[in-house]
Amino acid sequence: MEQTIASGLQMKVVKSSVSRNISWKMTNSSAAVFGANPKTNSYSMFPRASYISSVKPLSCNNTSTPSKSNEFITREMSQSPESKPTLPGLPIDLRGKRAFIAGIADENGYGWAIAKSLAAAGAEILVGTWVPAMNIFETSLHRGKFDASRILPDGSLIEITKVYPLDAVFDNPEDVPEDIKANRRYAGYSNWTVQEVAECVKKDFGTIDILVHSLANGPEVTKPLLETSRKGYLAALSASSYSYVSLLKHFVPIMNPGKCGATISLTHNASERIIPGYGGGMSSAKAALESDTRVLAFEAGRRYKVRINTISAGPLRSRAAKAIGFVDTMIEYSINNAPLQKELAADEVGNAAAFLLSPLSSAITGSVVYVDNGLNAMGMAVDSPVFGDNNIPKDN
Repeated sequence: MEQTIASGLQMKVVKSSVSRNISWKMTNSSAAVFGANPKTNSYSMFPRASYISSVKPLSCNNTSTPSKSNEFITREMSQSPESKPTLPGLPIDLRGKRAFIAGIADENGYGWAIAKSLAAAGAEILVGTWVPAMNIFETSLHRGKFDASRILPDGSLIEITKVYPLDAVFDNPEDVPEDIKANRRYAGYSNWTVQEVAECVKKDFGTIDILVHSLANGPEVTKPLLETSRKGYLAALSASSYSYVSLLKHFVPIMNPGKCGATISLTHNASERIIPGYGGGMSSAKAALESDTRVLAFEAGRRYKVRINTISAGPLRSRAAKAIGFVDTMIEYSINNAPLQKELAADEVGNAAAFLLSPLSSAITGSVVYVDNGLNAMGMAVDSPVFGDNNIPKDN
């Protein structure tokens, strides 16, 4: 069935020149809907608004403050009654909402997949990129190297309104040591500490509705925990878990409260299960992130009416994951032992994130949501020889 837009907004964006700003014209904002064929690409769960029937979208009353650098001109799109769709649907409608995603440096990770899902639901996307990776990321965007992975379900490309340099290890300029200030990879960039980025976002756009923490780092990740130095251990906690606390501290005050005021972070099974070879304090950092989620949910919920959740994702063959050296083994193990015998796709995590960051999950906060094909539920490896005679069903 040819998809047509039943209702929505057509946006014309007039942007002023902004230094180091990656910006594309925003058109064809979509509203996402659950109810796709699980055998198709999971991005088919995000069709155009034609799949939204007479069910009123669960959207927020509040709207982000307009950007000082953008002028939005909206008009309702007309449509004859005869062409209105009849299929039922439960939409995720994030049109008019603004998301800041910290930790995107390429098109392979979960952060990028989350950005695509939010964009498919109509959200405006802002990105925070690690300073040393900023030049490569911007250049790749300019030259179209990411175009194939930027395609949304309706055929348009994901639009990134602005990319900010960000190093979430440093809360404010006073925290930055001299060796970092003199580092040539940071040359030419400014206002990249967490406090400064939040201030820049507030100045540029006023408010946001969604905050995503998709970053982690452990300089000694390949070392066993018993061989990890104090410096390496604390560095892993600083970059992987406290960075979320810092982002919330500085961004939550500029977030719109209510059903669309939501944040998520990303963790994985190493926080609860032993993964030999995954060291450097990273398992401790992930456990801290999950524990902090519950405390932060209470504090941010009571003070700012903002929801806090974490996604525990399965293994993904991303550039960051390759740093541990055996991500392919982790993926193979998951396929052999998880209840759903398939490789996890990044967009499956993106789809789950879109739900958790939408009004559909307005009563969910302080939760760790597993998106790992059910691997977290398993207590033993079913591909072990001890189960050889048990006739365990397998995906043939």
